[in-house]
Amino acid sequence: MAPTIAMPFVKADPQSHHQNRRDTAEEEAALRRRNEELERELQRSLAREEKMKAELQKTWNRLRIAEEAEERLCSQLGELEAEAVDEARAYRARMLALMDQLAAAQVQLQSSSSLSLPAYSSF
Repeated sequence: MAPTIAMPFVKADPQSHHQNRRDTAEEEAALRRRNEELERELQRSLAREEKMKAELQKTWNRLRIAEEAEERLCSQLGELEAEAVDEARAYRARMLALMDQLAAAQVQLQSSSSLSLPAYSSF
């Protein structure tokens, strides 16, 4: 024979049954209010998420534009540097040519002044 547990029989009280219904209805109302509150919070959260996505997209576009501008500026800077090197070489070549002309003119002046020096006669 299996053991059994004896439980006393409690007669249901109509007032306690009515109280249980009221408690259950209050709990349901509280849960509905909490559910509505959570749904409103979810909607606000989804709206914030959409706003942040849009802001992220705008930032991404600005970054892409800035990167393209940086590439153009770097390209222009490279071209300017190449021009500056070319101009510096041309300037140096011109300076060397002018220095050679000046040296040749000085040599010519010295040679012509030594040839055309009058002889001093003594009286």
